[in-house]
Amino acid sequence: MKAAKRKKAKVWVAVCGSILAIVAVVMLSLAAVWASGKRSLRKREENMVPQMAEAGAEQNLEEQEEWEPGWVKYEDRVYAYNEDIMTFLFMGIDKDNRVQEVAEGTDGGQADALFLLVLNPKEKAFHVISVNRNAMTDIKLYDSSGEYISTVQAQIAVQHGFGNGVEESCEYQVEAVRNLFYSLPIHGYCAVNMDAIITLTDLIGGIELTSLENVTSAIQDETLGDYVVNEGETVLLDGRKAYSYVRYRDVDAVGSADKRLARQQQFLGEWIKKTKSAVKADFTLVLELYNAVVEQMVTDISVDEVVYLAGLAADYKFSMEQFHSLQGETVQGEEFEEFYVDEDALYGLMIEIFYEPVDSSS
Repeated sequence: MKAAKRKKAKVWVAVCGSILAIVAVVMLSLAAVWASGKRSLRKREENMVPQMAEAGAEQNLEEQEEWEPGWVKYEDRVYAYNEDIMTFLFMGIDKDNRVQEVAEGTDGGQADALFLLVLNPKEKAFHVISVNRNAMTDIKLYDSSGEYISTVQAQIAVQHGFGNGVEESCEYQVEAVRNLFYSLPIHGYCAVNMDAIITLTDLIGGIELTSLENVTSAIQDETLGDYVVNEGETVLLDGRKAYSYVRYRDVDAVGSADKRLARQQQFLGEWIKKTKSAVKADFTLVLELYNAVVEQMVTDISVDEVVYLAGLAADYKFSMEQFHSLQGETVQGEEFEEFYVDEDALYGLMIEIFYEPVDSSS
C-alpha cells in the first residue's frame, strides 16, 4: 500500500513538474516574442523628429548657442520631441469582406476613419487623435501604372484610394497623414475593412453607449428594424449595430462626416476601455482579435510587435479626455464637404502630445 502511494506521489510530482516546465516554456516564449517586438518597433523611425522648427518662433542669440536639433519654441518656452513616443495610424476603409488587391488606379477604397494612436511610455498613457476624413491636405495622384502625376489639395481620405488597395495604398495614406502632422514619425499602420467592426465588437461582448444621434441601419437586415438606435438611447451594441453606428452617414446633411467622426470616436473610446480590461483578464484575447480579422486587415505590425504593444498598453492610462480632435471648419465645396484644419490649434496639439519642456537648468 505504502509503495503504491509513493508511486502515485512520484507520478503526481512528475506531472506537476511537466506542467511547470510547459508554463515556463510558454512564459519564456512570450518574453522572447515581447522582446523581439520591442526591438523591431524601436528601430522604426529611429532618430526621426517632426519638422516643426520652421513653423515655430525664432530663438534668440543666446538660445541659438545651446540649440539642439529638433527643439522648437512655443509661447516663449523651448520644447524637445519625446523620442520615446510611438505613433500608429489606424484606418477604417470603406470596403467590406476580406481584403483583396486591386489593379493600380483609384479603387483602393477611401479611409473613412483615421485615428492616430500615441503611446507615451514616460506618462504610461496613450492618446488618440481623430483625423477628419475631409481634412484638406496635399494628396498625391498616381496613374494606372502607379506613376506619380502631381500633388493636389483634396480630402485626406481619398489618398488610400490610389494604389493597389493593400500595402501600397496604406503607405500612401501614411505619408499623407505624416505630412499633415509636420512629418510626424509613424511607427506602424493598420487598415481594416469596415465590417471587421462586427467581429471586433462581438468578441468582447458588445459595446454599451448612449447614442449621439438617430442612426439608421447600414446593413440590409430586417431584424435591425428602421433604426439601429435613437438619439439619447443607451444601448448595448452588438457587432451589426456597432457597424451601422460607426458607418452610417446622412449624405444629404451638411456636416454629416463630422457627426459620424464624433460617433466613431465615442465608439472607439469605449471599445479601447473594454478591450484593455478584457486583455488584462486574458492576454490571449490579443491574438484572438488579431487572427479573427486578419483577412480583413492590412498592417505592417507583426505578431510579436502586437504582443509587445498589447502588453505595454494594458497598464497604460486611458480616458475619453485623452481623445483629441483636429480643430477646424467644415465648408461645402463645389461637390463634397471640405474640412480646413486650424493650423495654430494643430501646432499647439503637437506640442501638447509629442513634446516636453526643455529644462533650462540642464
